[in-house]
Amino acid sequence: MATGPNTGILLGFAESLDPACALARAAGLDFAEIEVHHFPDGESRVSLPASLPGRVVICRSLDQPNQKLLELLLAAATARELGAGHLTLVAPYLCYMRQDKAFHPGEAVSQRVVGKLLADNFDALITVDPHLHRVSRLEDAIPVKSARALAATEAMAAYLEGQLDKPLLIGPDEESQQWVAAIAARNRLEYCVARKQRYGDADIKVTLPDRTYRGRHLVLVDDIASTGSTLEVASR
Repeated sequence: MATGPNTGILLGFAESLDPACALARAAGLDFAEIEVHHFPDGESRVSLPASLPGRVVICRSLDQPNQKLLELLLAAATARELGAGHLTLVAPYLCYMRQDKAFHPGEAVSQRVVGKLLADNFDALITVDPHLHRVSRLEDAIPVKSARALAATEAMAAYLEGQLDKPLLIGPDEESQQWVAAIAARNRLEYCVARKQRYGDADIKVTLPDRTYRGRHLVLVDDIASTGSTLEVASR
């Protein structure tokens, strides 16, 4: 493994080794795995390569975030101790972005708390279509020196091209409009957006526009699937 002063390395976790390796190759970086051992009581032991170059990228998607976040912070702190002067986080999914205000007295604003945790440990962040509402810029949620939000819509549109014959794209709620419209625009596809009423985490009602759906290839497009309830109800 090369660790000269002008080289960089990308570190990945076991659950996403293949995409992390592919990203390292595309970026011209060395690659190594961050090894994690789970003790019976739930604690984690995190191990990195014994020496690191000055520029380090850590790749981890932060779905199911509670354990992943702690292991990520352990890895980041250890990378600093091992010589990393510039630390970048690549998190295809960025957790805790939905709670950007206290909706009831006493609620933690998790976006602000987690954003500060990440900013305290990383110099740069790259993510994909973060779940931002009242905060419009990623750098306001995660105040790192460099924050970049990539859009997945072009890649999704390219994937759909040629896969289905004139599909109808459906956004299951109003918030999905920006993504479904962008995907449809590339190939001039039809799309529509449903109206969602939420009564609880898994208690929702989705009302589709009044049109003909029978016989069409339908593609549901949403930015985040937690329980999958919205997509499930829309598919009915």
